[in-house]
Amino acid sequence: MVAEPLPDELHRPPHRPGADPRRAPWTLMYHSVDHYEEDPYLLTVTPERFVRQMRWLRRRGLRGVGIAELLAAHAAGRAADLVGLTFDDGYADFETQALPVLRAHGFTASVYVVADRLGRHNTWDPGGPRKRLLTADQVRAVAAAGMEIGSHSLVHTTLTELPADRLTAETARSREVLEEVVGGPVTGFCYPYGTVDQRVADAVRAAGYDYACAIGHSPLTGRYALPRCYVGDRDGGWRLHAKRARHLARSLRAAVRPRGAGGGRG
Repeated sequence: MVAEPLPDELHRPPHRPGADPRRAPWTLMYHSVDHYEEDPYLLTVTPERFVRQMRWLRRRGLRGVGIAELLAAHAAGRAADLVGLTFDDGYADFETQALPVLRAHGFTASVYVVADRLGRHNTWDPGGPRKRLLTADQVRAVAAAGMEIGSHSLVHTTLTELPADRLTAETARSREVLEEVVGGPVTGFCYPYGTVDQRVADAVRAAGYDYACAIGHSPLTGRYALPRCYVGDRDGGWRLHAKRARHLARSLRAAVRPRGAGGGRG
């Protein structure tokens, strides 16, 4: 990670009271929702646990939404009762396991898919079980159900290690592919492995995306490096409460820190 902070605001409209650009809204990061026998990368949440987690949010007056909707509400100062829900990699189990639960709770989410791997498997995880990815038809069905579709690059590789031409393909070309699939704009990007530096963030912005998701808080935190909170199968109510409190504390520290000051990665 580079030491220079990204100057981008969390919202493009003029600043409004209650929407400090350094106070990123709370966003949860999921991958797969399914039953499993092995999960070496801790990417999978069982359907039963996922239901309990969504119930926990609703009981606390929180509504899960996709990131585009979350950012628009944040810019307007209306995001207090919202939480971002994101699903990386575009696993096929999203349609069968996660989507029905989200719809039952009146929630939406952002699903970040690997544009050149639709209908294939997660070959970028050599030490884990093979998981099937959403097909193009399934991506369209998920979008039709009200979910936001975003890009998780073209082939799921570490973008900071790529030369300029390949970086352009992973960002701009993946957007073109997905817009053809869904028949509409794709405005969100999610960095594979959460890895981002200034050059990569600039490339994502130049490719025409409106925002991008990272993972931890960092000097780059902003609209093109939104922090997210990892959620796993061990996360019950108390752990979610602690993670939310930690996020709020970090956001408050960022809000009182002078602009341009650095911060540590979460």
